[in-house]
Amino acid sequence: MFSIKRTDSTDKNFITLVGLLDAELAVRDGGDHSFYAQYNKIDKINNVVVVYLDDKPVGCGAFKPFDAESIEVKRMFVSETARNQKVATQILTMLEVWAKELGYKKSVLETGKRQPEAIALYKKSGYIVTANYGQYIGIDNSICFEKVIAS
Repeated sequence: MFSIKRTDSTDKNFITLVGLLDAELAVRDGGDHSFYAQYNKIDKINNVVVVYLDDKPVGCGAFKPFDAESIEVKRMFVSETARNQKVATQILTMLEVWAKELGYKKSVLETGKRQPEAIALYKKSGYIVTANYGQYIGIDNSICFEKVIAS
């Protein structure tokens, strides 16, 4: 049975899952992740969700304010044992609902081109590819998305 908890970035299960995410990204992308690491710090993120399967943490995601009307989705991850069970969709939906509750109207995010599962999730969830924004401008491995979440 899956359950979802709203929390923040001090949550020990979130910290553990992000460690697993970073390890997987290092294998998938290879090379030096210091460029991305500077933008993926998890201190002071107030909006985090952790998904549990039978009380075991199996997935997470977070968002932080991007501008006055937009959030940026960060640190999406589902452990191998919970993949292909719509956990990532649940996480993304919960983040969007929470952002709407706080008055945000748009969601943006960045993922790597070597993450086809993430790209498919975002497209299936109504995100559209947009020009790379902010720190991702000119970064060939990055693909950025956006979605209107409230009108």
